[in-house]
Amino acid sequence: MAILVAGGAGYIGSHMVDRLIEKGRDVVVVDNLSTGHRAAINTKARFYEGDTRDHDFLEQVFTKETIEGVIHMDAFSLVAESMKDPLKYFDNNVIGMVALLEVMHQHNVKYMVFSSTAATYGVPERTPIHEEDRKEPINPYGESKLMMEHMIRWCDKAYGIKFVALRYFNAAGAKADGSIGEDHHPETHLIPIILQVAAGQRDKLKIFGTDYATPDGTNVRDYVHIVDLADAHILALDYLIQGNDSQAFNLGSSTGFSNKQILEAAREVTGKEIPAEEAPRRGGDPDSLVANSDKARKVLGWKPQYDDVHDIIKTAWTWKQKHPKGYED
Repeated sequence: MAILVAGGAGYIGSHMVDRLIEKGRDVVVVDNLSTGHRAAINTKARFYEGDTRDHDFLEQVFTKETIEGVIHMDAFSLVAESMKDPLKYFDNNVIGMVALLEVMHQHNVKYMVFSSTAATYGVPERTPIHEEDRKEPINPYGESKLMMEHMIRWCDKAYGIKFVALRYFNAAGAKADGSIGEDHHPETHLIPIILQVAAGQRDKLKIFGTDYATPDGTNVRDYVHIVDLADAHILALDYLIQGNDSQAFNLGSSTGFSNKQILEAAREVTGKEIPAEEAPRRGGDPDSLVANSDKARKVLGWKPQYDDVHDIIKTAWTWKQKHPKGYED
């Protein structure tokens, strides 16, 4: 039986597919390639190009393949864009979840691992953040993900679709050999933008906001390596298949790094000067987001391999050096 990865051509999804295949799993990928890359998908996976909002397309895939469980990674995820175009996010993320759950129910597929986000918490009431803490998103992206969590929970009650929602923090890094990595157009994530400056593709880094309530005034985030994230999804899927109840887990390093600290770490890893300048805040950005991920470590047995941000940046730099233009290379 196969595992279906929705959004398997994206940054996180492609590493998910690759890791599943390394573990000997049979993998089916669905992706419309609006933000993903065909070249990022492991050739041992069976790929179907289409939109998760398209019920008929999903019906064809689920009819042709024998699906045991779904790993749902298919969503728009840019906070700033969601503030400018919220309906785009509710249409793609929420409607896509409705269609996927409908087809899962029709084909009696009972397991979903859902890629949620720290953005569901909004401005945290404490640091680090625990799973049971208040959830009041401050941007449409986080709101859409929280709505998707609520939808799966009701489908569990109604149809017995068991789920694990993984609320992860800042995914970063790349496969260690540099064969797959992060390639967005436009790029909005901090580490790849810093590395574009290091590679001479940008003149300088803009640090958006230096007046946050953090030690150095810049946003603090919790960075978790992409392969560690993928491993957590596999553990979560096995947890469900073993008959356990639906759950939500935070995934993070439990250590926060400010934008300035990440910049300095990248300078150390690359040996480059990496010029930077201050810029105004962006809308929808909380001051600090750091995970308490004790629950995932205890219940799922999750043991991240990468606990040093320098090592995470090193893998991203390897990808950047091998693929200066991303998948265009």
